[in-house]
Amino acid sequence: MQVELVSPEAVLFSGECSQVVTRTVDGDIAFLDHHAAFIGALDIGQTQLWASDGIVTLALNRGFVEVSNNVVTILSDAAYAADEIDVAAAQADLESAQAAVAADADDDEAKAALAWAQTRIEVAGAS
Repeated sequence: MQVELVSPEAVLFSGECSQVVTRTVDGDIAFLDHHAAFIGALDIGQTQLWASDGIVTLALNRGFVEVSNNVVTILSDAAYAADEIDVAAAQADLESAQAAVAADADDDEAKAALAWAQTRIEVAGAS
């Protein structure tokens, strides 16, 4: 199937894949060749693409995924491949978000910042 992964900054991936696994707001979902049509909202999490030259792992910060006619299109608010992640910045963001969550456990923005920092650190470690 053809996969297109786009963020506001760039086209991060365009090519053939045998499988795509990504996180929607309803949980992780996998797409294989000729998957039924699908539209979903993405959550903060990892996306893995099974490309011909290996598995590509990316950190995604929300967006949308659409599957139609054997094409998977992922539009993400922010997305980074493992080798593009600034681990020191992600670690600093993690510490700041942890402090914000500790100060107010009901702060949804702080919880999202915490999840985004954790995801970037996990993806960077997977490279």
